[in-house]
Amino acid sequence: MDQYFGRDVLKMIIRQPFEVTGTLDKFDVLVSVLGGGNSGQAGAIRHGISKALLAIDAESRGKLRKEGLLTRDPRAKERKKYGQKGARARFQFSKR
Repeated sequence: MDQYFGRDVLKMIIRQPFEVTGTLDKFDVLVSVLGGGNSGQAGAIRHGISKALLAIDAESRGKLRKEGLLTRDPRAKERKKYGQKGARARFQFSKR
C-alpha cells in the first residue's frame, strides 16, 4: 500500500474500515484492483474491506453503516450518444 498509493489521504481511506471496527493489526489484505484512478481504487478497496469485515463479524454492521462504508459509489461513466462526439460533447456547429 505504501508503494502503490503515494498520498497519505488514500492510505487513510483504505485503513478506515479497520479503524472503525478496531481491527487495525488483525488482518493481512491482498488486493487486486483494475480501472479508475488512484482515488477510485482506494475507495473500491475500502468498500471491499468493509464487506469482508462484515462477513467475518456481523455485529460491526452498525459501525460500518454509520460511517458510510457499506454504501457503493453509484457513479459510472456515461455512455456515448449517437450523432454526438461523446457523452456530453457535441460536434462543432457550423452555420455556413
